[in-house]
Amino acid sequence: MVHVATPQPRALVVDDEENISFLVEAALQLEGMDTQTAADGFAALAAVRTFNPHVIVLDVMMPGLDGFEVLRRLRSDGVTTPVLFLTAKDGVDDRVRGLTDGGDDYLVKPFAIAELIARVRLALRHGGVIAHSVLALADLELDEDAHRVTR
Repeated sequence: MVHVATPQPRALVVDDEENISFLVEAALQLEGMDTQTAADGFAALAAVRTFNPHVIVLDVMMPGLDGFEVLRRLRSDGVTTPVLFLTAKDGVDDRVRGLTDGGDDYLVKPFAIAELIARVRLALRHGGVIAHSVLALADLELDEDAHRVTR
């Protein structure tokens, strides 16, 4: 049996609330991701340069630079890393701004950790970092993500 291997994804978690940051980081680590955290916008910009994440989970309301400004600076610097906003700002205008300014997804707190993980994995798949989890034996393939067997 062959398992199609993919590189270990790197996720940057940016949130000034330590308990949220800890929870998200732990959940992503359990999913096999290498993680790093940042507690404010300036630390986030520095971490993007040094850690080179495959996906960024970004809060909006933080000291220093807010998440919208962090995203604006990343995109103006040519950084195309997928950004998933995870924030308490639940207004339609905020969600629209986050997505139209270059964010890839927007999830409102409180959130279900399973949904966050699914959205992070989706961003990683769209970015080509991880493929669907496929097991192969002879001419059979089992796509665990799609729940499909093909010959």
